[in-house]
Amino acid sequence: MSSWSFPILLLVFAAAAGAIWVAGIQLSNHTDVLSTRLHLGSALGGLILLALATNLPEIAIVTSASLAGNVGVAVGNILGGIAIQTVVLVVLDVFGIRGRRPLTYQAASLVLVLEAVLVVAVLAVVIAGSQLPSNLVRFRLAPAAVLITIVWVVGLLLLQRASRSLPWTDSGEAPDNQPKPRGHSQQKAEQDASAKGTSTARSAAIFGAAAVVTLAAGVVLERSGDAMAGHIGLSGVLFGATFLAAATSLPEVSTGLTSVKNEDYQLAVSDIFGGNAFLPVLFLLATLLSGKAVLPQAQATDIYLTALGMLLTLVYATGLVFRPRRRIAGMGVDSLVVLVLYLLGLAGLFAVATST
Repeated sequence: MSSWSFPILLLVFAAAAGAIWVAGIQLSNHTDVLSTRLHLGSALGGLILLALATNLPEIAIVTSASLAGNVGVAVGNILGGIAIQTVVLVVLDVFGIRGRRPLTYQAASLVLVLEAVLVVAVLAVVIAGSQLPSNLVRFRLAPAAVLITIVWVVGLLLLQRASRSLPWTDSGEAPDNQPKPRGHSQQKAEQDASAKGTSTARSAAIFGAAAVVTLAAGVVLERSGDAMAGHIGLSGVLFGATFLAAATSLPEVSTGLTSVKNEDYQLAVSDIFGGNAFLPVLFLLATLLSGKAVLPQAQATDIYLTALGMLLTLVYATGLVFRPRRRIAGMGVDSLVVLVLYLLGLAGLFAVATST
């Protein structure tokens, strides 16, 4: 695609992003239907299915970039995706919330705080793993990538246990938060599908077709995006962390707005934190495909993005604990802080990139 003109590449990139948006909505809807009908719920299998479904664009991009030897784009998309997907919560707070109380006030739950802790824990392993020698590879596996996966799985098991009960009043639920239990919008999606006569087999077929479209569109995004970055003189890392990460976050915006509209605020926040905790697991995929220890090759910009993702996550974790009541400029105080920090972080990212 590098020989194509910039307008054509931009059109292809936009078309792929649109395909991911539409297919992502179908993936989310039918993930809810299949999870409910197969009685997966908040079980480990259901959490893994949800993580895979919501991150198929990133999986496609990491696969394509790793096979092409373009590891910088893969790393930038993973770590940049965490930061920008956290900013999706700002979008949900501004455009999804109705009433005087911001998102974190209505979604407040200790389980969500634990999910934020899992994101930070996984990213801490990312930073530590980036300092290991690059020759620590055995059977196409690197210790940091394996440890990230282990931390993620253990974290899911703990979250599954926490969702059933916590040794706190009201099982960690804050007073005056969302009136209906977390996940009620998933049951509504299944009821709507049943009312339309959608069988489980049809739902699975639509899920599979949407997954194929998402994977194909993700590859097109990576290839066209890499060519666009070359045309405008932007490094693959910066492009992967900004424009590419923004395009792959479109399904989270759509599904998050749907959850907030249905007053399932906890599910909207959980989907973002859950996706962010899963993204670093893709370093294991990148290592398997490339045969190289990916994390030790991380650049200064990658570590910078990791720290930014941790900071933004901790701001929202604090908001879930302190539950700010005020809305400023149509959003909660924590969302405003995250937005400002992200914009400052982008300016710092370009400064880091130009100084290395």
